[in-house]
Amino acid sequence: MNLPANDAFTLGLPHDHARIGLRSSTKIPFVSPKARSPSATVRRRDSQPRQMSVELQDAPVRSPPSRQHSSHTATNGTANGAPLRSRKRPRTTSGSSSTSLPNGVKSLEQAAQKVDWEIPRKALHSSIGFLTLYLYASDGNPRTVVYALSLALLVIVPADIIRLNSNRFEWLFERVLGFLMRESEKKSTNGVIWYIIGVIFVLALYPLDVATVSILILSWADTAASTFGRLWGALTPPLPRSIPLIPYVPFLRLPLAQRKSFAGFLAGAFTGAAIAVGFWGYFYPVRDTLLTFRLPAETVAVAQEVLPDAAAEVVKRGVEWVRNSQLPIGRWVGLTTLGVASGLISGVAEALDLGSLDDNMTLPIISGGCIWGFFKVLAYFNGGSA
Repeated sequence: MNLPANDAFTLGLPHDHARIGLRSSTKIPFVSPKARSPSATVRRRDSQPRQMSVELQDAPVRSPPSRQHSSHTATNGTANGAPLRSRKRPRTTSGSSSTSLPNGVKSLEQAAQKVDWEIPRKALHSSIGFLTLYLYASDGNPRTVVYALSLALLVIVPADIIRLNSNRFEWLFERVLGFLMRESEKKSTNGVIWYIIGVIFVLALYPLDVATVSILILSWADTAASTFGRLWGALTPPLPRSIPLIPYVPFLRLPLAQRKSFAGFLAGAFTGAAIAVGFWGYFYPVRDTLLTFRLPAETVAVAQEVLPDAAAEVVKRGVEWVRNSQLPIGRWVGLTTLGVASGLISGVAEALDLGSLDDNMTLPIISGGCIWGFFKVLAYFNGGSA
């Protein structure tokens, strides 16, 4: 706001560097324009006269933002004779950051590295394995379990549909069961539904022992892969895009999820191998006849026709030694083969990338089916039935 020359005045605030040398006063002198004192006039660097200013250091006065800006900024874009510079935002440190961080996190870098271990979810996930072992040991009827899980789906599926379409019910659902859900599941189908579907599938179609092991792999191997992947996944390379289903056949490949790490793959493979060897080797050896690895009788005859005489003789003596040995060599070979095959099946099945299909459903189905096929192969070589 421009006033007449005889009535205009400005406020010289303490931070005005051009007026540091003026004498402060709490009185407001009204000076006539005719008797203007030379000491009361401060000339700027551009030699343009400036009008009398009044300093109120003892009683600071705040002017509106527009006036305050105009009183300190000249029309040529300078303030107090110096060019204006853009103000930089102060750097926030870990102690003065205004961003709300979780408890125990001091900086945004630590917040980015904060790992959600999903302890309640993994505890529930793993407990299903112990319940499955208990039902198998107590000669539980798998049909009863299938009926019970089917009734549970009749309650869970409608509740999940209502949750995705009602904000009020979603709020109530997440207040009660949200601690068991991932963030990605809060806007999509609950993973429990796929978990139950996978368990029902293997219990209804696979042999009981194969179905039990496939559920244990879902419960324990999946948990181990997730835990070790979050713990050491950053220290290991990611998985490749795909691996060949059959060696030296490039067009038959299995897609892998690159978001998963090699550490998680190893954890899932070792856990799956331990589950298979522990269950069928020592816990419930219901397939002991298949695991006692025996070569069929025609193996020696085939070796004598295909191999040279010296190599065929070595094969013949080896087969006789395994059959006549008092040590359980054949069983050790069978358990080792079972462990390697089950570990690879478990690790690959957990690492598969099948698009929108949930691994809670695909993991028990794929692992159980492949292990069942492995027993078919053992039955062929041992002359038994799977």
